Amino acid sequence: MRLDDCHNFHDFRRMAQRRLPGPIFDYIDGAAEDETTYRRNTAAFERCDLVPNVLRGVENVDLSVTVMGQKLALPVYCSPTALQRLFHHQGERAVAAVAGKYGTLFGVSSLGTTSLEEARRLCGGGPQCYQFYFHKDRGLNRAMLERAQAAGVEVMMLTVDSITGGNRERDKRTGFSIPFRLNLGGLLQFALKPSWGIDYLIRESFRLPQLDEHVDMSGGAMSIGRYFTEMLDPAMDWEDVAEMVRLWNGRFCLKGVMSVDDARRAVDIGCSGIVLSNHGGRQLDGSRSAFDQLAEVVDAVGDRIDVMIDGGVQRGTHVLKALSLGAKAVGLGRYYLFPLAAAGQAGVERALELMRIELERDMRLMGCTSIDQLSRGNLRFR
Repeated sequence: MRLDDCHNFHDFRRMAQRRLPGPIFDYIDGAAEDETTYRRNTAAFERCDLVPNVLRGVENVDLSVTVMGQKLALPVYCSPTALQRLFHHQGERAVAAVAGKYGTLFGVSSLGTTSLEEARRLCGGGPQCYQFYFHKDRGLNRAMLERAQAAGVEVMMLTVDSITGGNRERDKRTGFSIPFRLNLGGLLQFALKPSWGIDYLIRESFRLPQLDEHVDMSGGAMSIGRYFTEMLDPAMDWEDVAEMVRLWNGRFCLKGVMSVDDARRAVDIGCSGIVLSNHGGRQLDGSRSAFDQLAEVVDAVGDRIDVMIDGGVQRGTHVLKALSLGAKAVGLGRYYLFPLAAAGQAGVERALELMRIELERDMRLMGCTSIDQLSRGNLRFR
């Protein structure tokens, strides 16, 4: 399968599955427990229909949006995700470069495999956020905030739905961890994809630059689940977050908000934005989809805070539905991770270009020339 043969999310997913060892593919593709929420995230969009208008003069289409003071050329952004150099040796470097080319927001994770300073350079000074996990070590939290400020990051994005690890059973079956401590079945799957292993060994050493001065992840089998369970602070509360907002003294976003009450609290403590998200179905299985929650949250706080959304987005029409309900922008996760795994920077670039083309075409078909022309009048729910 060639990159030119990839025309949608499912094509990229298949190409990534052919290249990656099973445990790595399952880490991207998998979700919590029965993966009900993972499936629900995309299904929610399919229960909503678009109602287009015609004869509107749609020769020129403007896809730009402004989110938390950042001008984006596209209404989609690359959500921060962990461990990207496991999927392809270019990792965050590829994603940052492509996001910079397309003029959209790129997020670096606390568990990123490229430093936020390097990613900042690669995205050409374009919009960038730093995705932050709240650790038990308050000194570590403060040091990471100060580092992001020194790097010139303008938006802090605190993930609030991961104070403990989700029950990701696919990872348990293979023994997926960093560093690798695989069981026999997991080792066999790596043996079946030797090219990935050779590539991993000949490239620069795998590391977590945001954490390597603070956390020793080389002395034992520090699995991703154990990181969440042992390093992160389940005692985190609204007072802790309010203190972080004050310390940051800039644009601050909470990722993982789902309820109206929490959205209102985010406004009260001075946040600039929230991302409605269930972590791609990877945390609490059975939780509601972000798209299904979007309208009531926008109605409650959308005039006081920027509301974004991620989870399950596979098409430009999904993005238009979320924007029509009032989302300011839409985060992409697996949508760019599978192309990254399949073909590195070239894959991410093809995926974002396909999304750009879809959005422009679909806007014309909707009879809209700018994002602010989208409204709930364009939607019908079954």
